[in-house]
Amino acid sequence: MSSMAENSEPHTGRHTHLDEVSKAIIAQLQQDGRRAYARIGQAVGLSEAAVRQRVQRLIDSGVMQIVAVTDPMELGFARQAMIGLTVEGPLEPVADALATMEEIEYVVITAGGFDILVEAVCESDEHLLELISEKIRNIDSVSSTETFMYLKLHKQTYSWGVR
Repeated sequence: MSSMAENSEPHTGRHTHLDEVSKAIIAQLQQDGRRAYARIGQAVGLSEAAVRQRVQRLIDSGVMQIVAVTDPMELGFARQAMIGLTVEGPLEPVADALATMEEIEYVVITAGGFDILVEAVCESDEHLLELISEKIRNIDSVSSTETFMYLKLHKQTYSWGVR
């Protein structure tokens, strides 16, 4: 398992204050999400029970999740793509509609050449075409899309640390 300081809920702009011990626990879990609480406790100077409580509070507060990070190609998802969308009107309703689609892994409202960026993981080129043509382009307010198909995932990490 890997640890991700990620939340599928929209970012509210609030900042959770973390003490140095909580940051150290997160760093330990980012290295190995399956690391034993006793071992983490030794590294950060807490008991196993105290680490367990801190981890649970971090999860409950939405600061982090502990999840299994998979390789989509190894699981039969042969096509990954980044899709840039241009939208007419409010962005949030479009982002909400995109977020309900099982093929879409994340949705980002952006500034720049695109209003919204999404990452899609599909079983095939035909599946990606269906997603774009029948689902994404049928959302009201989507005026255009541009698809960037992944040839090779060169780096993916969730260990950016804490501040």
